[in-house]
Amino acid sequence: MHSHLKKITLATATLLFAGSAIAASDYPSKPVRIIVPYQAGQGTDIATRYFADHLSKAFGQSFIVENIGGAGGVIGTQAAARAEGDGYTLAMGTNATHVLNEYMYSSIGFDPVKDFEPVILTGTLPMTIVTRPDSEFKTVQDIIEATKKSDHAADIATPSTTARLVFELLKDQSGAPLFMIPYKGSSMAMSNVIGGQVPLSIDTITASRPQVEGGNLRAIAVTSANPTDLLPGVPPVAQQGVPGFEVVAWNAFYAPKGTPADIIAKLNLELQSFLALPETQAKLHSMGYEPGGGTPGDLASFAEAERQKWRPIIENAGLKVN
Repeated sequence: MHSHLKKITLATATLLFAGSAIAASDYPSKPVRIIVPYQAGQGTDIATRYFADHLSKAFGQSFIVENIGGAGGVIGTQAAARAEGDGYTLAMGTNATHVLNEYMYSSIGFDPVKDFEPVILTGTLPMTIVTRPDSEFKTVQDIIEATKKSDHAADIATPSTTARLVFELLKDQSGAPLFMIPYKGSSMAMSNVIGGQVPLSIDTITASRPQVEGGNLRAIAVTSANPTDLLPGVPPVAQQGVPGFEVVAWNAFYAPKGTPADIIAKLNLELQSFLALPETQAKLHSMGYEPGGGTPGDLASFAEAERQKWRPIIENAGLKVN
C-alpha cells in the first residue's frame, strides 16, 4: 500500500510539474492586471506603467495597471493578496506595503510574506533632506547643532511614511531632539519650505529634484549609504557624522501566493533583462530610481533584512497608529 501511494504521489507531482511548465510556456494567454496600491500619478504608479508597457510588448498581451489606493497602500495590497495565484494578478509592492505597514497597523488583513511570492526588485528610491537655498543649514551637523540652540530651530516636514522613518532614524542615531511636522503630501511640504514656514523637509529624490534643479531648494544630504548619481555631489547622511545611516524606499513586483514558480521565473527573467538595458536604467534615473534586479530569492532576502531593521525602530518610536 505504501509503495502504491508513493507511486501515485510521484505521478501526481510529475503531472503538476508538467502542467506548470505548460502553463508557463503559454503564459500569458490573456490580459494581466497589476495592482498599484496608490493613486494614479504618484511615483510608484508612473514607474509601474513603464514596466507594464514593456511587459505588454514583450509578451504580446496587455498588462493593465489597476489603481486601488487607500490606507497607505493596505487596501490595494490586501486585494492582491486575495487574488487567485494564477499569474494573471500581480502587485507592485513597496517598502511600506511589504514591510512597514505590518508594524504600524494593528491589522492589515494579509501577511506580506505568507500571502505573496516575490518576483523582482525593480528599483530603490533614496530620500533627501532639503532646505531653502539661503538657509543656514549646509550639513547634517548644522541641523544637529541647531537643536542645541532651540527646540524648533530644525523642524522637519515629513510628507510620507518613509520620510517619517528617515526622521525617526536620524533622531535616534544622531541623538538630536529633532521635531517633526507631518504633511499629507510632498507639494505642500516643499511649498512651505520654499516659503520659509518650515526650515527643512525629507522627501524622495523624485519629488525634490525638480525644485533642487530649479534653484528653489538645496539638498543637504541623501539617505542612501553611498552617493548617488540621482543627485550628484550631495553627500550621504552616513558621511556627515551619522555613520551607518541608510534609508531607501523601494518598489518590487509580487504575485499572490500559489502563483506557479515557472511563471514567476518567466516574469523575473524578462524583467531582469529589461532592467539591465542602458535605456531602461537611464529612464529610471530620470524618475529618481536606482534600478533594481536580482532573483525572487534576492528580493525575499532584501525584504527580510528590511523587516529586521525597521521593526524595532517602529516599535521603539511608538509609531503604531491603531
